[in-house]
Amino acid sequence: MYEPNVVGEWQEYDEHAGLRVRVHRLEQSEPPRGRDDAAEGLTYFCLRVTVENRGGGHSTIHLEDGQIDVRIGPDGDSAFIDWRNSQFIEGFDVYPLRRVTALLFAAGPEASLSQVDVQVQLRVDDDWADRRLWTGGVGLAEGAVGASSGAGRDSLARQVSNFLRDQAEEGSA
Repeated sequence: MYEPNVVGEWQEYDEHAGLRVRVHRLEQSEPPRGRDDAAEGLTYFCLRVTVENRGGGHSTIHLEDGQIDVRIGPDGDSAFIDWRNSQFIEGFDVYPLRRVTALLFAAGPEASLSQVDVQVQLRVDDDWADRRLWTGGVGLAEGAVGASSGAGRDSLARQVSNFLRDQAEEGSA
């Protein structure tokens, strides 16, 4: 596992030249086919996971249930994943300069959604890629508007930047 990425950042895979992934568009959103009864009292949010091929050949991408783990709040509680409303990537050939996107609907207590961690493990051409982690929050990610969320976004970005810089300094010493 490498250092966490901030939601919206691209992560390249060394073991699969030309492939890169990002978790983005973390936002509060109701599912298109209605709420799951098990999510009663929880706040829904969605996120997108995009895989881009910048390499020379095509790759077959699998990103299905069980390959995306969403944790919320300071204790890392598991978010409720709405599998019925989510759209996964099941054996899609991604050719050079093309992208494919999975859309995931999840839910959790509203107070816990300011801290969301998303872990992704791709399967590329029947090989498992390393797990990658993104961190963000509903209303704090890219594209958030409003004075209060802007301050929160700067604060979260600063915290993640400081963490990554501290980790890099420890590794280089």
